[in-house]
Amino acid sequence: MLVVMERGATPEQIETVCREIANMGLNPHALPGAQRTVVGITGNLGMVNSSRLETLPGVIEIIHVTQPFKLVSREFKKEDTVVKIKGDGDTVEIGGPKVCVMAGPCAVESREQALTIAEKVKKAGAKIFRGGAFKPRTSPYSFQGLGEEGLKILAEVREQTGLFIVTEAVDTESLGLVEAYTDIIQIGARNMQNFSLLKRAGKSQKPVLLKRGMAATLEEFLMAAEYIVAEGNPNVILCERGVRTFADHTRNTLDLSAIPYVERTSHLPIIADPSHGTGRREKVLPMSRAAVAAGADGLIIEVHHQPEAALSDGPESIYPEQFEVLMKEIAGIAQVIGRTA
Repeated sequence: MLVVMERGATPEQIETVCREIANMGLNPHALPGAQRTVVGITGNLGMVNSSRLETLPGVIEIIHVTQPFKLVSREFKKEDTVVKIKGDGDTVEIGGPKVCVMAGPCAVESREQALTIAEKVKKAGAKIFRGGAFKPRTSPYSFQGLGEEGLKILAEVREQTGLFIVTEAVDTESLGLVEAYTDIIQIGARNMQNFSLLKRAGKSQKPVLLKRGMAATLEEFLMAAEYIVAEGNPNVILCERGVRTFADHTRNTLDLSAIPYVERTSHLPIIADPSHGTGRREKVLPMSRAAVAAGADGLIIEVHHQPEAALSDGPESIYPEQFEVLMKEIAGIAQVIGRTA
């Protein structure tokens, strides 16, 4: 349910509505908009007696939300959410007119490796550096990441290059470390329905990059985002990274139709991961072009200067020279659809 306030409703009137909702044993979520404030209600297991709210000063309308995900729906917020990453003298927006590109290796392997790749992707136009310090792998014998040492390397990358940092937290314990060292907390596909981790991320002040699970429906995907937003963190970036299908010519099937669906159904920004979405180096550039054309707010790309020697996901990592080409190509496509890159 949404309580729509009159244009010009006072802070006191909004607070009165929120207090009454809390007195009903429910959770109020005030969201100031360009024209008026809307107060969302969560925590109800059935219909809410709206008569207690309809007569409060400043209330103009009560709307019943039809989607199971309330706070991330377009019904709750008509305007696009723009997630802003702020640093020393620089701000990067995800969800605005500019297509944001994140790039880097699948895993941080060494200080030299991370800095070498970071310098190359920054020169080509990337704004955010990606690299895993904690790596959830299918095999327990595969490289699991450098842990906190990897986070320290990522922090040095940010200090030396000015790039913002995104990396994955694999559990509630590692999330605290990721929160301390980086700018964006990534929740990976395998953890999309790790509800304790989602709730912990929702209590963070850092933006969260949420990847779609390998077999998740879009409703399940948006419900996972709802867990984060319901805990008080509105800065969620969705990521379509491919799902499991019967296809055997590609690692996953990158579901580009998810992008326009999410943009119609939710106000949250959505980016695409054509690296995991295909698992094949030769498919990354064409699927990046297609994702931008479909309306993606950004891309997250695996780049490695020596992918044949990479400790993780070498076959899907593109060379820095290919990344330069990719950035030029998507800039042209973005311009066609009224955006920039």
